[in-house]
Amino acid sequence: MAKAENNKYSKTIQSAVAEYALRLGDNSLILGQRLGEWTGHSAAVEIDMALSNMALDLIGQAQHFLGLAGEMEGKHRDADALAFTRDAHEFRNFWLVEQANGDFARTIARQFLFSTWQKPMLGELANSTNETLAAVAEKAVKEVSYHQSYARDWMLRLGGGTEESHHRLQRALDDLWGYTGEMFAGNGVDDMLVAEGISVDPAALESGWTIEVDAVLAEAGLTKPAVERMTSGGLKGHHSEHLGHLLAEMQFLQRAYPGLEW
Repeated sequence: MAKAENNKYSKTIQSAVAEYALRLGDNSLILGQRLGEWTGHSAAVEIDMALSNMALDLIGQAQHFLGLAGEMEGKHRDADALAFTRDAHEFRNFWLVEQANGDFARTIARQFLFSTWQKPMLGELANSTNETLAAVAEKAVKEVSYHQSYARDWMLRLGGGTEESHHRLQRALDDLWGYTGEMFAGNGVDDMLVAEGISVDPAALESGWTIEVDAVLAEAGLTKPAVERMTSGGLKGHHSEHLGHLLAEMQFLQRAYPGLEW
């Protein structure tokens, strides 16, 4: 499907679609890797299974988005090559998703903030004029609806739970809030693709996200952080030190044994 679509786009549009798909794939891949780190380490079997399944959902999304990016860029790189052979400065994910797990409250806060953005984004992307993006988004939005619901429920449970759980969740929000501005900032790629009906205007998602997040914070008795939010970073290939450590582990096998096949 993607190969056929290659032919109907100009080189400029193909390059923009590749960049856009790369962003989407990188966000899902990196957050999926983070959630996968909880496997076998969470406090209960049910939580372990939930986080692991969410990780698999996200990595599955990443495989499709990165596959499209590889098709569109025309450099003979598939999803595996894009995932395992790029250096940190070549990744385009948000800083939010690369932040370390920390405790369970921090993981939940990160998931809630991201999924509350990703769900409506995918819902809009399902109407993309690019058939591949639309098909991936249509399937993925169903998965992310669960991710958002799961994280929302835990936000309410932790926020309205014990003094300790409330404190930990508030601390996590305070630490992560500054990374959320990136989700609503775009560049020339977004302007070009929105005009073609291919992508979603990131700025248009902020109002709905704010309403949803504010409502949950109020219900959970949490204070909305009053900190300045960053609006650039990942889109330019600038990342925190956390991404380098994550990639060192995630990419070790492929870099140690290039071309290895099972």
